[in-house]
Amino acid sequence: MAAALSDQLKQVLDGKVFLTVATIQPDGRPQVSPVWVKRDGDDVLFSTTVGRQKEKNLRRDPRVSVVVQPATSPYQYAEIRGTAELTTEGGQELIDELSMKYAGKPYADFNPASGQDAERVVVRVRPERVVGMGGLA
Repeated sequence: MAAALSDQLKQVLDGKVFLTVATIQPDGRPQVSPVWVKRDGDDVLFSTTVGRQKEKNLRRDPRVSVVVQPATSPYQYAEIRGTAELTTEGGQELIDELSMKYAGKPYADFNPASGQDAERVVVRVRPERVVGMGGLA
């Protein structure tokens, strides 16, 4: 069942907030990493590359949890639990858009070694449950 994001959470996601993404390793242990984020309606999008642990984990088990915690408000957070959909379509465009949002320059200028990266993947998280504290959930 789909969950809606609050207007306040949407506003935070539209800013320069980092997500902490938790995926499930093959042995059942969590794998957690920070990422840049974009919102598309109530869906949350982030980028990774083919072959990274996040991508492997999500292809095997698409259950995902992301935590949004604004740096300016450390006692406020939201956890978005959902299912991830992955595609390489639009992958390079998304990382370039995110790089402009967060770094103010194209991704190739922000990370010159990115030319050696594997193909980019768009990860779309469809929220199923949103919980939290401080009015974000």
